[in-house]
Amino acid sequence: MDNNDYKGSRILLVEDEETLAIGLEYNLQEEGYSVVRADDGRKALEYFRSYSFDLIVLDIMLPYYNGFEVARSIREKSPRLPILMLTARTEHKDRVLGLELGADDYLTKPFHLQELLARIKGMLRRKTWYNEASNVTPIYYFGNNEVNFDDLSCRSGARQFCLTSHEAMVLKYLVVNKGRIVSRKELLDKVWNVSTEMETRTVDNFIMRLRKYFEPDPSNPIFIKSVRIAGYIFTS
Repeated sequence: MDNNDYKGSRILLVEDEETLAIGLEYNLQEEGYSVVRADDGRKALEYFRSYSFDLIVLDIMLPYYNGFEVARSIREKSPRLPILMLTARTEHKDRVLGLELGADDYLTKPFHLQELLARIKGMLRRKTWYNEASNVTPIYYFGNNEVNFDDLSCRSGARQFCLTSHEAMVLKYLVVNKGRIVSRKELLDKVWNVSTEMETRTVDNFIMRLRKYFEPDPSNPIFIKSVRIAGYIFTS
């Protein structure tokens, strides 16, 4: 797909730095996106409840509700809506918290405009892939597990829970590529669209969490197996 496939996509831009927000709004509109701008967390949630969006660009440091609180509220209602977090914070714990709350990507200020645009395009592309893949097999069974890739609800034995959008994307990619070794680099490219060493460790952490959800013995996995150096392979 080229960029024209995503023109008209509606983006909620949540940023309280007026100069930055105006510049981003202008450039996103120049790319063909429809943009609704909010300058605080309260307005962001009001717009989210009132309109339909294809993606959210969300700053962390906001008046009323911060970006983490906004992301948590959005995820309760819309587990699959792509969220790109913007922040001046560089601490690893903030990035991990954002991802655990359901953010799909994380960009640290200051950033290059072209990098932001590339991240947005990648997120919309992955959203399209996930939707198409989920339409083919919305509910997947393996072992004593059931995964609904539509609403992200899951069952493992008698236990019920929900995945985050990133957890679901990782699992879905492994399921679609069942029986084939998937490298960390491939997961970073197809699911995260990033390549730094820190995110490599993040991939491993997500795999560990999926094993805790679905494996009878997470320390000796039978579904999501590690292949030394090469990556991971899903079998069922």
